[in-house]
Amino acid sequence: VGGAAAMAGGLPWLTNKVSGSLSPAVAHAQGGSTYPLNKPENVIYSICLNCHTACSLRAKIQDGVLVKIDGNPYSPMNLLPHLPEDTSLADAAKVDAKICPKGQASVQIAYDPYRVRKVLKRAGKRGENKWQSISFDQFIDEVVNGGDLFGEGHVDGLKDIYKLRDPDLSKALATDAAAVAAGDMSLDEFKSKHASHLDLLIDPDHPDLGPVNNQFVFMGGRIEHGRKELAKRFTYHGFGSTNFYLHTTICEQSHHIATKMMSGKTHFKPDFLNSEFVIFFGTGAFEANFGPTPMTEMVTDSLVRHNFKIAVVDPRLSKTAAKAWKWVPVKPGGDGALAMGMIRWIIENGRYDEAYLRAPNKEAANAIDETSYTDATNLVRTDDMVFLKPGDAGLDEPEGGDRVVMVDGTPALASAATQADLFVDTTVNGIPVKSAMQLLKEQVEKMTLEEYADWAGVRVKDIVELADEFTSHGKKAAVDFYRGPVQHTNGYYNGTAIVTLNVLIGNADWKGGITTGGSHWHEDGSKKGQPFPKSDVAGGAPGGLHKFGIHVNREGATYEKSTLFDGYPAKRPWYPFTAELYQNVIPSAASGYPYPIKALLLIKGSPVLASPAGQRQIEMLRDPKKIPLFIACDVVVGETSMYADYILPDLTYMERWGTSHTTPVILTKISKVRQPTIPPLTEIVSVDGEEMPLSLEAFIIAVGKKLGLAGFGKDGLGKGWD
Repeated sequence: VGGAAAMAGGLPWLTNKVSGSLSPAVAHAQGGSTYPLNKPENVIYSICLNCHTACSLRAKIQDGVLVKIDGNPYSPMNLLPHLPEDTSLADAAKVDAKICPKGQASVQIAYDPYRVRKVLKRAGKRGENKWQSISFDQFIDEVVNGGDLFGEGHVDGLKDIYKLRDPDLSKALATDAAAVAAGDMSLDEFKSKHASHLDLLIDPDHPDLGPVNNQFVFMGGRIEHGRKELAKRFTYHGFGSTNFYLHTTICEQSHHIATKMMSGKTHFKPDFLNSEFVIFFGTGAFEANFGPTPMTEMVTDSLVRHNFKIAVVDPRLSKTAAKAWKWVPVKPGGDGALAMGMIRWIIENGRYDEAYLRAPNKEAANAIDETSYTDATNLVRTDDMVFLKPGDAGLDEPEGGDRVVMVDGTPALASAATQADLFVDTTVNGIPVKSAMQLLKEQVEKMTLEEYADWAGVRVKDIVELADEFTSHGKKAAVDFYRGPVQHTNGYYNGTAIVTLNVLIGNADWKGGITTGGSHWHEDGSKKGQPFPKSDVAGGAPGGLHKFGIHVNREGATYEKSTLFDGYPAKRPWYPFTAELYQNVIPSAASGYPYPIKALLLIKGSPVLASPAGQRQIEMLRDPKKIPLFIACDVVVGETSMYADYILPDLTYMERWGTSHTTPVILTKISKVRQPTIPPLTEIVSVDGEEMPLSLEAFIIAVGKKLGLAGFGKDGLGKGWD
């Protein structure tokens, strides 16, 4: 009864709200007002960031409050086909394009009741979750100047770590440190030459570790284009630290490296609208992918409109597998075995694109209307397992080098041949050689289809049916894979085997095949032919430092080529073939190998939660002796930031600017611009007299100006660009 009375009392308001939320036609028929969120003045277009796809979205604002999220109907990422660009804002406001559930959660993320809005400083031991709010000015003063900040002893501030400040000296030290590591300069010579500057180095006995500046580490979790450029500029060229990391290795790095080593590109996707058959390895159109919002409609449209099939290789019966022509429940990590079995069947049955694979150069490929070429015919020395050089084959080597192929049994330059021999096993001037295709054939023949099926946990029939269907559509077939096959210790090899399937049918850059997408205009405008060619804005900061030294996680470095080489085993693994090894940063710093760090800045990341055995990092972060200064920047207190010394509030993607990149599934060239949809919810602070909301950028600019870093202040972006 009480509820009914309350409802009756509020009935006029409720009636107005209900009539106001009807469609315009219904509201007009009932004599009510038009739906307010269909008015263009209540719509702000922006970009999501609840996953890396970064879909175009539009925010619906009512009385200054964000109340609803939908997809941007002008964008090919959100509507198929999208609205023409000349559609009026008033007409577009009435068309809701799709957005995934993560995008729909933007309202809850922006207005999370646990948002951090002022700087927090720990008021107890690390991890006790006891905090006090402090002013931004106090925060900057403390982290820059250091001191006894927590009653636990002296902590070096950023000014104490920012020791090497001369750009010319940084370049000279970098050059000579590399010479010491290469054995071209003795350590004594180095120390004599730079005697007055040895205190600038982490360890004068190991100059290749770099300057003390490297003991500042930037770890980026959910940070993307439009932010990371400024952060890199700050870390690399301003502060002079080589330790800038993104989170890619616990996300998709093995996918990117496998793809790049096979194709030169880090990512491609099938042309779903024109393909006739697509195999999904460990991903799908209706699951997390890059990205599901546009892909879902493309695949659904193709399934409805033309002869299109999909197959799904996944241990789990996913939503995509439920709609597939065939679901193959492979063992976790067994994707490579399945792919190798398919490759064996394809080669044995001659179902590869022979003309495409025999073209050894671009001109030869173009002559037969191909868009790309491969190294399938290139000869490999099997004694050293390197490509045969022209001189070894008795051929004149052109400037810039070349590869060697066989043409009707005779060695020839790869650059000059039209169609080369595909399967080669012979000797050239006494050197044993085989073609790359021959090596692939022999590799896959080491196991039978039955053995591949056993490794993969599937039936031989599954391998044969997949390979047969895949090679029955010419170039209008493709394989898509993402994290499923590659998030294993054998993930790189799984990835290269899967990419090889695309290579064998020559579907790269073909209608219905695979594509790198329409791409975008680069956000700093510096690349040739792009619309904002301010070359003085791009790249390093004017007068910036020359970063150098071994990364704290030893990525991109070789143990044997460092001055730390001291027999085997090394104290921790080295990673010469990868970058951004996010999950290894904190453990390496805590162990002090190759050197300890003094300050860690973590932005919107949670390695404790996201890393394999991440809980082991908790004790490392609890101990201030291992990482003396830990600053976290995030929108809430998280599983990792709770162990920080300071938490700097950040803006959500609904409150700031950004320039996200575009998924390769989109064939249109587009650049996406994120803009604020609501006023910032963090505290407004003053940085050198300029007001701005608390955020990562506020921190970077404030520290940059306080330390006088290159790239900040007057002419910080180039002459006339403060």
